[in-house]
Order: sequence, then C-alpha cells, then structure tokens
Amino acid sequence: MFRKLMTFDEAKRVIAEKLKPEALGEKEISLLEAYNRVLRENVVSALDIPPFNRSTVDGFAVKAEDTFGAEENQPAKLKLCGIVNLGEPPKIRLATGEAAEIVTGAPIPEGADAVVMVEDTDREDAELRVYRAVTKDGNVMKKGTDIKKGETVLKAGQVLGASEIGVLAALGLTKVKVFKVPVVAVLSTGGEVTEPGKELPAGKIYDINAYSLSTAVRESGGKPVYLGVVPDDKAALRKALEHALASADMVLTSGGVSVGPRDLTPQIVDSLGKPGVLISGIAVKPGKPTTVALIGRKPVFSLPGHPTSALLMFHLLARPVIQLMSGRPATEAKTVKALAAARMFQAKGRRTFVMVKLKRDRLDRLLAEPVETGASGAITTLAKADGFVEIPENQQFVDADEEVTVALLKEAV
Repeated sequence: MFRKLMTFDEAKRVIAEKLKPEALGEKEISLLEAYNRVLRENVVSALDIPPFNRSTVDGFAVKAEDTFGAEENQPAKLKLCGIVNLGEPPKIRLATGEAAEIVTGAPIPEGADAVVMVEDTDREDAELRVYRAVTKDGNVMKKGTDIKKGETVLKAGQVLGASEIGVLAALGLTKVKVFKVPVVAVLSTGGEVTEPGKELPAGKIYDINAYSLSTAVRESGGKPVYLGVVPDDKAALRKALEHALASADMVLTSGGVSVGPRDLTPQIVDSLGKPGVLISGIAVKPGKPTTVALIGRKPVFSLPGHPTSALLMFHLLARPVIQLMSGRPATEAKTVKALAAARMFQAKGRRTFVMVKLKRDRLDRLLAEPVETGASGAITTLAKADGFVEIPENQQFVDADEEVTVALLKEAV
C-alpha cells in the first residue's frame, strides 16, 4: 500500500491539518480525583484568604502602641484579659493596656493590631511583661493577603498537582471542571507476539510495545486501554480495530505496517471509514512504515513492530495529538547540548534519528554516544537510550566531537 514516502515535515503538517486534534470536552470531578488533570476554566476566588486577620506566631495579641519603648531592662506591662482559641470568633475586645493569649492561626481579636511573640514576654498571674516592642500589623497576616476575593488563582489549561489542588481546597471547593481524558486503545499485532504472564511458546516473543506505548500514553495525558495481541488474520484484525474505534477516542497499533504478505493493518484500517489512511510511510529512520489514518474523527496511529521505532514515532507524532486532546499544550521534548562521541550517519535522504546515551568524559564534557538500534539492540535500546539526535535529510553525517542537540526521552536525565 506504500505510495511515495512523505517527508517528516509533510507528515507532521498532514497530522496537524487533517486530524485537527483538540480537547474532547469537560467533566466535573472531585478534588481527590483531580491529580494530573487539566483545568477546564479559570478559577476565581469567591472569598478572601485568609478570611480574617490571623496570628502568624504563638504569643499575645496587643495594641502595638502599648509596647512602644519596651526593652529588656524596661518592659511594657499589660493586663491579660483572656485567650483567643483556634476555630472560633474571638469573644474579647482589647482595651488600651490589655493583651490576650493567642496561638498561630487564630483570629486577631477586636482592638488588637499586632502580636508579640511568646519568646519576648514573661507573665505573672494576670500581668504580662513585654521585652520587645512590636509594630502595627507585626506577626499578623491580614485578611486577603494570600488570595483576594475576585482574584483569578488558577487558569484554564493548568495541570493540577498537589499545590494546585491545595489551593482549590483552600477556596472551599470539593469539585472542579477539567478536560476529559482521551481514551486510547492499544493493541499489538503479529503471530509471533504473546502476552506477558503466559508461557512463552517456541518461536514467539513477549509483547513489549503495548506496555511501553500504554505507559507513554499515560505520560502524555491519556488513558490507555490494552486490547491484547491480535493475530495476522484479516477477520480478527478487523474485528479488533472496529472494537477499538467504538470504545476509544484514538487507536494505537504496532506491527503489521510494512510491505510483507502478513502486514495487513494499513489496508484494513483504510477500509473502516473515511477519510481513511492519510500517511502510509515516512522518509525517516527508524519508523519508515508508520501509518496514520483518520476514521471519522478518530485518529489511528499504526506504528512499526520494532520496539524502539514504535516508541520513537509515538513521541514524535502521536504524543502531541494526545496532549492536545487532553487539553494540554503540545510540548517539545526537552533538549541538552552535547558532543557526538562518534560519527553518526544519515540514512540516504531520510530524516534520521540516532538514539544516544549521555555520559561524561574525563574532562567532564557531556557526550552523546550512539546506541545500537538494529537487530542486536531491538529491546535493550529502550532502557539504554536517554534521547536522540536528529540528522536532517540534507546532512550526510555528524562528525565525532561535533556539538549536537539531544532531545530527551526521559525527564529524569
């Protein structure tokens, strides 16, 4: 089914123009379910935070002017008139020359405008001695100094982490509107593939791609649904793909996209609906047989069976689509500058992505060392590679010691 190969840039343009990935809609969920979800709308505070003037220390609420001139040898002497408790309105009002015991977080009683730290005082019965003066509003957090009523505290598009969810709770909210999470069906094809956990028959390998791709979907903001391994059989593959399209917002397959007699995926995907296959082969290495289709409004990415090729093409082409469908911005991979540890060659007119491992040499220079991606590195490359170096179509090679940009595959690198 291969036609003239698209360039990598053409393929990205077709995906942007034809798939038009966008957020799927909104859903209201509880705060306890909101971690890592994307906020659907701006959050405007309906109250001041804190909602009252509160003490920031343990000590005594006072009128600041009553402590002026207080020092170690000449303390100010005040009369204790009561205690201010946490979680309830103050029941006392301070007059001139009075003080009230208070703890951190408790509301400032009427008549007081500062708090003296307990370390700067001494008490005997109902008399308080203050050995250090305090200024007006000293050790007091004023009403609305953290968040003001009417203030936009979180903006649409923000990913909700622990801090953001804490802010929502501070506003008294129990639910929040977020973007829906795109459901991505993941399935593997091939008579040689079997699911992990089962006995490994002779001539078969365990399914790597479904697990690495499902994890990559989750990292991108989607919800993977693993549909298992489908044999190279037209009827079985068609049934599995129809089920995937009916139950998910997007479909990821791996294997069965090359030009062999058992590579059935592109033809079957194209028969499932319009507009059908949009991309059938890209002038890249690795990942040349990658196929992209649109069935109705649902994208289908059919990736190569080679584990490294599948994961790389996912990051380059499918990841941005899932991010946009989840309400996130499509982000580029983080990059670092390094020196090529060896010469890296381009694959004859194809955009080439060389998988590399980063290391330091004796001079503490950061080096990008190519990692085997062929037959001997089909599996181990996934664990060894920290990122990749991109070699354009018009550049024959990257020389050793030449500065390169490494796009990172691992956030922790």
